[in-house]
Amino acid sequence: MKKNYIKYLVLALLFANTSCNDEWKEEQYENYISFKAPLGNQGVSDIYVRYKDNQKTTFKLPVVVSGSTTNAQNISVKIDVDRDTLDILNYERFQNRTDFYYRMLPSEYFSFNPTLDIKSGENIGLLNIDFTLKNINLVEKWVLPLTIVEGSSSYTPHPRKHYKKALLRVNPFNNFSGTYGGTALRTFMDGAENETSIVKSEVKAYVVDENTVFFYAGALDEERQDRQNYKIYARFNDSGGVELYADNPLLNFVVNKDLSYTVNEMIEPNYPYLLRRTITINNIDYNFTDYTMIPNINIRYAVKGTLSLQRVLNTQIPDEDQAIQW
Repeated sequence: MKKNYIKYLVLALLFANTSCNDEWKEEQYENYISFKAPLGNQGVSDIYVRYKDNQKTTFKLPVVVSGSTTNAQNISVKIDVDRDTLDILNYERFQNRTDFYYRMLPSEYFSFNPTLDIKSGENIGLLNIDFTLKNINLVEKWVLPLTIVEGSSSYTPHPRKHYKKALLRVNPFNNFSGTYGGTALRTFMDGAENETSIVKSEVKAYVVDENTVFFYAGALDEERQDRQNYKIYARFNDSGGVELYADNPLLNFVVNKDLSYTVNEMIEPNYPYLLRRTITINNIDYNFTDYTMIPNINIRYAVKGTLSLQRVLNTQIPDEDQAIQW
């Protein structure tokens, strides 16, 4: 009796195992088409594009065919710009603070083929988006909103909007742009050097061209509605010098010392494939006037100290935008 029980149990297990294997021969999910562009905590997907002046830089956006089996047909996916979703996002996140709104990236800065072909046997296609970003003004937060066009008989866009739409926040970068540590940079009212200073933990530098960035004067940042008026430019030269200047005469901008920068590189001891690069801007010492904070009153500030930027690069990854650990 015991032997018969064991025999039936083995047969049942074999049957169950065969049934499970047969299930996996067929598709378990819908073959939806979606973007691989996960949203960050700001409601957009940050992408990083190397600034190359007049040259184009190509960003490859993955387009995915979902499912448990390999895609078995040739698919031509239609992709278009989606302004409506960007408008909805802006209002839901920022309401009437229009100065915080993400701006639609103008068409002269990008191009892509509106049809992406995904071949049978492939589950991922790459949409090549070409960016040419000369003269872009990064005072604004530029976003390229994309959508998978519905209505085709050969594919179905993913029903969830976060998958069938991509809100690409375009972040151009050069060797000197990024978020600098600002704890060693002090801002205080002119003539009050011995008083308590204003210190920001971070100072963000934005691309102007291949060797130039801008940041906002003193302790100002993106929170100021009139931030456009307070841009300070830093141009880096090959000999280790930094030229600091402003293009708004109302700032009464004055540089008191010659600036320099240093670049130090080191391999992470526990991760020999990671390279840590540190850029330090030395001898920052300038004055400027805040002429809009209080109507009809000019406030003179002095700024002194250093700024330091760290980048960690994975030397095993050939694509620079992917190699940098943002």
